[in-house]
Amino acid sequence: MTISQGDQLPQATLIELGAEGPAQVSLADKTKGRKVVIFAVPGAYTPTCHSAHVPSFIRTKGDFDAKGVDEIICVSVNDPFVMKSWGEATGATEAGITMLGDADSSFTKAIGMDFDAPPAGLMARSKRYAMLVEDGTVTLLQPEESPGTCEVSAGEALLANM
Repeated sequence: MTISQGDQLPQATLIELGAEGPAQVSLADKTKGRKVVIFAVPGAYTPTCHSAHVPSFIRTKGDFDAKGVDEIICVSVNDPFVMKSWGEATGATEAGITMLGDADSSFTKAIGMDFDAPPAGLMARSKRYAMLVEDGTVTLLQPEESPGTCEVSAGEALLANM
């Protein structure tokens, strides 16, 4: 079943590469009592993700801060080493965007946003979406119809609907 507005996020543990190495991050802890934007991409360094989706949240970071968003989190079915490198390469880390890996795609599968694209070499990947989560509840969800487009899930589009 695909997650919807009004649903609670499932218990999930994602991975972040910190100073001490890979560290588990509880999504429940990240969202409890907070207003958080989570956006997901099919893969780090892939064309639309790299040139459109992440940059849209870098451009709009200050606008989200002004609307009371505590944190912006980018999730991808990648390992934490790739996510750290990608965050540095795009400027997302410097902009204050948290880059978390869903290495085994368990979170992505739990919310029903997984897909496979064997011709592109993408297996058990995340559909592209953006969501606003308030105290663990999805209050706004904007999924893309096609993984190759970044329109309704872009930072500007999510902001416009907040």
